[in-house]
Amino acid sequence: MSKDLIKEKLNKFGSSKEPFLFVLSYDLSKFYIQKLSLLPSSIKFEFNSKEIKSLEKEIILEKFPIDFNKYKTKFDLLQEEIKNGNTYLCNLTVKTKIKTSITLDEIYDLVQSKFKLRFQNENDNFVCFSPERFIEIKENKIFTYPMKGTIDASIPNAESIILNNEKEMAEHTMVVDLLRNDLGIIANNVRVDKFRYAEKINAGDKELLQISSQISANLQNNWNEEIGDILTSLLPAGSITGTPKKKTVEILEKLEDYNRDFYTGIFGVFDGENLDSSVMIRFIEEDIEKNKFYKSGGGITCDSDILNEYQELLDKIYLPF
Repeated sequence: MSKDLIKEKLNKFGSSKEPFLFVLSYDLSKFYIQKLSLLPSSIKFEFNSKEIKSLEKEIILEKFPIDFNKYKTKFDLLQEEIKNGNTYLCNLTVKTKIKTSITLDEIYDLVQSKFKLRFQNENDNFVCFSPERFIEIKENKIFTYPMKGTIDASIPNAESIILNNEKEMAEHTMVVDLLRNDLGIIANNVRVDKFRYAEKINAGDKELLQISSQISANLQNNWNEEIGDILTSLLPAGSITGTPKKKTVEILEKLEDYNRDFYTGIFGVFDGENLDSSVMIRFIEEDIEKNKFYKSGGGITCDSDILNEYQELLDKIYLPF
C-alpha cells in the first residue's frame, strides 16, 4: 500500500517540476516527500559539500559490537543459503550500540561526506553521511554507481591488491550485473561506462579505498512524470541487498534480527530539472532514551573470510572528520 502511495506522490511532485526532497526507507514502509521550500529546520541535507569545519574538541566514539560468535552464527547460516543456491551475494548488516561525545546535530555539521542528511520528526531521529550515490538523472540519462569493495588505503599497493582480488572482483561483478538488469526495467541502451575504479574516502582515523562502477541508460523525455515508477522499480538498492535480489531480501529478513528502517533506504532531491540521490549507509540513529546505534554491514559470498568480514563491519563504524 505504501509503495503505491510513494509512487503516486513522487510522480505528482515530479510532474509539477517543483523542487523536492524524498527520503524512503529500506522496505518502503516509511517515507518523507516534501517541497524544498517547505522543509522544516529539523531536516537538512548537503550534496557534494566541500566545506571543512574545524574540530574544537576531542571526539570520542565508543563501539559495543555484536559478539563474534553471534555474528558467526549468522555468517554460517548464510553460507548454507549460498551452498543451497538461494543467494550468491548477500549484504549482511547489524546494529551496533555506540557512545559519542557529540550530538547528531554536531555530527551532521562536522562530518565530511559526499551526501549528508539530518532527519528528525516525531518518530525518527538519525544522521546519515553516505559516500554512495544511488541514481543520478540529467539530460534524460540515468546513471547509477554501485559501490562494492573496501580496503585500507594505507596498505602498500592497496589499489592493486583489491582490484586483483578474485573474491572482490566476483562480488562487484554480481552487483554490476544486478544494477544493469534493474536499469533495463525502466530505461533503454544500458551500458557500463566505467568498471571497477577506486575512490579515496575519509574514514575518520584512516582513509579507505572504495571500488565503484558507473552504469548509464536512456530515459524518455517525460521521465520526471514517472519518478515514482523509476525509484520503486529499482528499490531496494542492489548494493545493499544482493543477488538474486528477491530471494536475498527474504534471507536477510530471517538473518537480521533488527529492522533496517531508513538505513539502506535512499534520499535525494529533484531540483525541477535533474535528480540526484544517495543510498543511506554510514548511518546513526538515536532512540527516545538517547541511545545511539550505528548500522553497518558488508557483502558475503562463498569466498568470504569470516574474520575479514567481521573486521569490515567494525571498520565501517566511523566518523569522517
